[in-house]
Amino acid sequence: MERLLVLCYTLVMRISWPVWIAPVSLILSGCASNGNMTGALPTAPSQISYAQVQQTPGSYNGQPVTFGGKVLGARRLKEGTRIEILQLALDSSLQPTMDLSKSQGRFIAMQKQFLDPATIPPGTFVTVTGEIAGSVTLPLDETEYTYPLLNVTNLRVWTENDEEPPRIRRPIGPGPYWGPYWSPYWHAWPYYW
Repeated sequence: MERLLVLCYTLVMRISWPVWIAPVSLILSGCASNGNMTGALPTAPSQISYAQVQQTPGSYNGQPVTFGGKVLGARRLKEGTRIEILQLALDSSLQPTMDLSKSQGRFIAMQKQFLDPATIPPGTFVTVTGEIAGSVTLPLDETEYTYPLLNVTNLRVWTENDEEPPRIRRPIGPGPYWGPYWSPYWHAWPYYW
C-alpha cells in the first residue's frame, strides 16, 4: 500500500509541476517593464547635477542622468517626440517637487519611440532618465534659449495617485472597550450590589 501511495504521489507531482510553471512564468513576464512610460526608476539620483549640464552640456555627452520637472509642451517631430520640461529638484523617491521657484532652467527630452504628445499635456510632472546628447538652441519668447538635450531611455509620468497615501489615525478615546456596556458605571443585573 505504501508503495502505491509513493507511486501515485510521484505521478501527480510529475504531471502537476508543468501546470504551475506556465502560469507563474506568464505572471512574471507581465512584470517586465517596456521602459517607456512607467518603467522602473534608478535607485539613486545621478551624480551629474542639472546645473553642471546646463553650463557645459557638450562635455557630458553620453553620460546617464536623471532629471525631473514639469512639462511645458510636447511636439511630434520626424526624429521623435520633443518634450520641453521645466527642471525641478527631485525628492528621495525621484518625484519632482512642486516648488517652481527653485527651478534652474529648462531642458529638452527627446523620445525616439512613438509617444503621443497628448499623453503628456503641459503641467504634467515627469522624471526622465537618459543620456546627454549636447544642446539645442530654440526660440523662447523673443530670445534664443540653449536647452540641454537628453535622449530618453525611461520616462515616468507622475499622477495625483502617486502621492503618499494618507495615514490612518486611531480614534481618540479612553480605550478599545469604550461604549455603553463598558462604561465605569455599568453593572450586571441586579443593580443594587
